[in-house]
Amino acid sequence: MSEQIPRRGLFLRRHDEIESPHENEKPCPIVCLSREAMACLFEIQFAEGSLDRKTAIRAFDWIDAIERQLTVYRSDSEISRLNAEGFENSIVLEDRLFNLLEDCHRLWAETGGAFDITAGPLIKVWGFKRREGRVPSPAELAESMKSVGMGHVKLDRSKRTAELRQHGMEVNFGGIGKGYALDRVADWLTEQGANDFLLGAGQSSVLAHGSRPLERGWPVDIQHPADPSRMLAKVFLHNQGLSTSASTEQYFEEEGRRFGHILDPRNGWPVEGMIQVVVVATTAARAEALSTAFFVLGVEWAMDYCRRNPEVGAILVTMKPDGDAVEVYVIGTIESVLI
Repeated sequence: MSEQIPRRGLFLRRHDEIESPHENEKPCPIVCLSREAMACLFEIQFAEGSLDRKTAIRAFDWIDAIERQLTVYRSDSEISRLNAEGFENSIVLEDRLFNLLEDCHRLWAETGGAFDITAGPLIKVWGFKRREGRVPSPAELAESMKSVGMGHVKLDRSKRTAELRQHGMEVNFGGIGKGYALDRVADWLTEQGANDFLLGAGQSSVLAHGSRPLERGWPVDIQHPADPSRMLAKVFLHNQGLSTSASTEQYFEEEGRRFGHILDPRNGWPVEGMIQVVVVATTAARAEALSTAFFVLGVEWAMDYCRRNPEVGAILVTMKPDGDAVEVYVIGTIESVLI
């Protein structure tokens, strides 16, 4: 089995000051605050004076509250209760959590099952949950597939309840939770009067509101998946979310074949050929879900989706058939510069 290579993804461009193009104007200091949550580092960036620091710090409390609700690593979270008690039982959920489940169901249907928050059994059987990758037997894979499929989650809007229709099912928001948290925090900050800020969650998701001073948006640097020493692109965000998915974070090799941790929930197997996907959308949650779906469904499907949804754009990086080079596709509405 191969060693894990360093985590790769996006980088929030940050400088202590932004130089003014006008000789008599003072440079604009940028404030960056951070706190660990959801097994990553959450950041808030804003121009000095545009947001009260105490308000920015209070925003992190929202992330903590959302994590307590969504995490599967605490038995007292709402989602853990659904997973423990929801088999053939209707569980009443908090309104926004129910709405998130509805959004996940719509995204599951929209992507033909490529985005699926019930894929946990597949992650387990492939050994990725414990970072001990292994190829499961056909019988093991078939058994785990019985418990996968958002179509087995029954939602009742009038009662705000959810029910799991297959034994062994579990819901896990790992593929959308960080983006959802960023969207919720951004809503709260705008209610407090904030206009220009950038939120980040680890190396995978960001959400921009307004613009960075003296720039046409908030710049985000995307690391090259094949060469961590250089950048792939610079993306400018304005009232948009961005997320990236990459197979370079977790993988293992067996009998000369490479298996990445991003799985196709429709057949239970790791996706091959795709290396990295960057998606820009109107919300961070949608960008996060679509980055996984595009990774699974490929370039042509992503192109068709962006044609039908002009507010969405993407950068897709695939491995050429010879295995020695990559191809980069920039599609849809995304303001970016390839480096």
